[in-house]
Amino acid sequence: MRLGIISALAEEQQGLLEAMESPYKLIHGKREYTAGKLWKIDSVAVLSRIGKVAAAVTAATLVEKFNVTHIIFTGVAGSADFGVKVGDVVVADSLAQHDFDASPLFPRFEIPLTGLSRMPTDRELSLKLSLATREFLENESNQPQMHRGLIGSGDQFIKDRAHLGALKDALPDLLAVEMEGAAVAQVCHELGVPFAIMRTISDNANEEAATDFMHFVQTVASRYAFGVIQNFCKSLT
Repeated sequence: MRLGIISALAEEQQGLLEAMESPYKLIHGKREYTAGKLWKIDSVAVLSRIGKVAAAVTAATLVEKFNVTHIIFTGVAGSADFGVKVGDVVVADSLAQHDFDASPLFPRFEIPLTGLSRMPTDRELSLKLSLATREFLENESNQPQMHRGLIGSGDQFIKDRAHLGALKDALPDLLAVEMEGAAVAQVCHELGVPFAIMRTISDNANEEAATDFMHFVQTVASRYAFGVIQNFCKSLT
């Protein structure tokens, strides 16, 4: 295994780069890739920046240029379900591009010529990531929960209840919304690379989302990502 770890923002990977053994950095396509060992697992960590195109380019480069065999995306998301609270974690079973609509040529959300409106994650990798997440959350005093299900991605920061409500009507089982995961999913589907997506819930995708998001990213997200990736890597050795 050569593990690719993607996050959109630097705060979401804080601590991971410092934990990497014998790290070395490479610049490619305006991205800085850090390679080394994370708890004995050969790894490459990179920041994709925000949005689907940025995430897709980064994921493809990890595979084609850096020869990663598996990809994990860690980051934050807005809740899209009353049962998913701030501080909880969603590990995706599948991902949809909630802003994709090629109708009437194809059904809404379906990615043309794939026959898929939802890209499934790798079952084994997602199970291992879920177990690593559950182990981490058990030690959190505020008792956050882990959820498995659908995550929606779009080039939109969801920040009002009406927009979220419309998405929920169209995708009733939607648990979280973010801006990169489904693009990574499509790249991995096209290239045959196993992948998993972990999102810590930073806000409720409502009018207070921007304030909640920045505070959460700065104070909580990096700790969650570090702890879960540590557990995940250790479970492989």
